[in-house]
Amino acid sequence: MTHTPSTFKISIVGAGNVGATAAYAMLLEGLTTDLTLIDVARERAEGVVTDLTHSLAFTAYTKLIGTDDPHAAKDSDIIFITAGARQKPGQTRLDLISTNKKIVDEIIPPLAHVAPGSIIVLVTNPVDVLTHEALKRSGFPKERVFGSGTILDTARLRFHLSEALAVHPSSIHAMVLGEHGDTSFPVWSSAAVSGKSIFEFDGFTQKIADECYEKTRTAAYRIVHDVGYTCYSIATAMLEIAKSIREDSHRVLMLSTMLEDYYGHSDVCVSIPCVLARGGIVKTLTVPLSKAEQDKLALSVTTLKKVQ
Repeated sequence: MTHTPSTFKISIVGAGNVGATAAYAMLLEGLTTDLTLIDVARERAEGVVTDLTHSLAFTAYTKLIGTDDPHAAKDSDIIFITAGARQKPGQTRLDLISTNKKIVDEIIPPLAHVAPGSIIVLVTNPVDVLTHEALKRSGFPKERVFGSGTILDTARLRFHLSEALAVHPSSIHAMVLGEHGDTSFPVWSSAAVSGKSIFEFDGFTQKIADECYEKTRTAAYRIVHDVGYTCYSIATAMLEIAKSIREDSHRVLMLSTMLEDYYGHSDVCVSIPCVLARGGIVKTLTVPLSKAEQDKLALSVTTLKKVQ
């Protein structure tokens, strides 16, 4: 038996495009009783919150706070980290390590101090490296510090496959694992719809599958080139993470977590299937991987260990 908590507080560190859009999505969903935005640019956090408060006549009441004070995260159930330099056209996610690692080093200790029972979710890129860093800085168990990882890559892949297969994305069981970056990889060996391999669908070929994944892999680069940033899809992914925690749903999501002898790999954070519930990641699943897919996982691990 599970229950929905009567109060539920979410703090978002970083009131930029991603943080503000996520706050808006959570407000419309009626997900939280308390929603705090924290940003080093105090006026930005206050401005976003002021704008959001003017929506309260149309939504469930939510206590909203905008501030530059990390102590405002006290008693948070979830703390999302979206603060940091964003990817520019031509940059990879790993290009952001130096700047964003310093930010994580500064903000995680005070947040862990004021909200020792919280779940910390890294969204800032490079999310795998920063998740590893946040684990060290927080002192929390790995169940309560993880990254958004390839939850969005997986959603993108399912969308592109849905167009090719004419099946709703939610009915497609396909996943992207590894680094949330250039060494991520699709698990084609188990990709299916209701147990039927996607390669058994008429007209669907490996070439089409590869084209679907290429659209997935380059999606962020295309959006950053066209718009300057991504926000809507990752904000929706953040909402799904928060809902899974609040509702104790035990949903399986592709999240960046510390590996412990996962296909022989340890001491690195990459995305694998994780069971997400009220206490955070309550279980990870060791899914079957082909030899080629195991090699791609090893490449992600090697790439990240060089820079973490």
